[in-house]
Amino acid sequence: MNTTFFSLTPILHPWVNHLTKEPQELFERIEQYGSPVNIHHFKPLNENIHAYQAVLNKYNVIHKIFFARKANKCLQLAQTVADAGQGVDTASLRELQQCLDAGIASEQLVLTAAVKNRQLLELALKYNVTVVLDNEDELQLAQDVAATFGKPMLINIRVGGFLVNGQRLPTRFGFTIDSVAERIKRLAESYPQLKYNGLHFHLNGYSIDERVAAIEQSVQVIDELHDLGIHTRSLDIGGGILMNYLKSEQEWLSFHTALREAVLGNRPELTYQNDALGMVKIEDKLYGEPTVYPYFNEIHKEKLLEQILTARSSIYGLPIHRLFTDRRLELRMEPGRSLLDQVGCTVAKVAFRKKDSEGRLLVGLEMNRTQLRSSSADFLLDPLHLPKQQGDDSDEPCYAYLVGSYCLEQELILKRQIKLQKYPEIGDLILFPNTAGYMMHFYESEAHLFELAKNVFI
Repeated sequence: MNTTFFSLTPILHPWVNHLTKEPQELFERIEQYGSPVNIHHFKPLNENIHAYQAVLNKYNVIHKIFFARKANKCLQLAQTVADAGQGVDTASLRELQQCLDAGIASEQLVLTAAVKNRQLLELALKYNVTVVLDNEDELQLAQDVAATFGKPMLINIRVGGFLVNGQRLPTRFGFTIDSVAERIKRLAESYPQLKYNGLHFHLNGYSIDERVAAIEQSVQVIDELHDLGIHTRSLDIGGGILMNYLKSEQEWLSFHTALREAVLGNRPELTYQNDALGMVKIEDKLYGEPTVYPYFNEIHKEKLLEQILTARSSIYGLPIHRLFTDRRLELRMEPGRSLLDQVGCTVAKVAFRKKDSEGRLLVGLEMNRTQLRSSSADFLLDPLHLPKQQGDDSDEPCYAYLVGSYCLEQELILKRQIKLQKYPEIGDLILFPNTAGYMMHFYESEAHLFELAKNVFI
């Protein structure tokens, strides 16, 4: 029995619970499509949309929720959001073209791509899709495109560099908040084909206080423009709305404490070869924090949004929601991960069992690490082991590392050691819950000419 294992128990939506209790359908899908398979369900997506809408309606805030499509490439999800009356945030030519081809209305689309070339702006202009512009070069290119076709381009202006506690929030995106009003004032003169509609920001991290500061400072600019006769229709607060993956805060805290002890050599390893998950060890001291998503959050999704809306503006002395309602200002937001909470899971087939040179049990899966990867150093949820054959009472749990199909020493699906309900057999399945947001598609690759995972809806 491994006494060093620390569970990170995931929250499971009823549809996932049903699949795991009656897994025959999963075995059939793997047989049909190969391994791995990404399984999706629409119900949680609609539940998440309605939860955000309920909070915004509670405070009478005019709004539109734009699904950040980069979080998951499946067009069916974008269509579902549009069918619910909300919008889709597109970040590339193909994302935008697919949404247009699917019949999603232009007023339900916004283009926020980090790099915008002429072809992309021409497509947005043709269909009157609002474009978020980030810098002077984009303003000039957008003006040239619009002038060439003799029609105005609808634009929002991205802002950044907000001041929080006397310090400027660093960012490589957007015009600084203290310079943007002057830029917008000059639009009519310098860029006559660009029709200004609103401001947009997207903050790194998840701080409520930083979002409150960004909103109130943006509203100051909006008020300044209003006094000059320039109307702002919307303020887009971007994404980065936290979600919660885990049942237990104590499990989350205990794992982090144990991880530090393990990396310092005070207990057996919890991660492969004692990987510090982004921390740095220098002379028996640890520096920094694990570079992982905060997988447990007590305040998340609609609760977090409500905390932003009810926070008091230090500039205006009013709750944030009043800054929107008093001006009939539309709040726009672009959640990706949090709209996809519980929408999908990834299932892979066990291919082999072996031990490495130091005696660790390795379980090989028919998948590669890019098919379960985001910017987080590890996906810190317990996967579910679904045996092909039911065991008996004599079966004991075992502890292993899951490895993938790329021929690299660092080809681990999860860096953390995981617990299996019994010694795995070839053909067993491993289910990774809640992977629809960023985990399935954001970094997937076809190295070795492996095919990408099939995406299935049930």
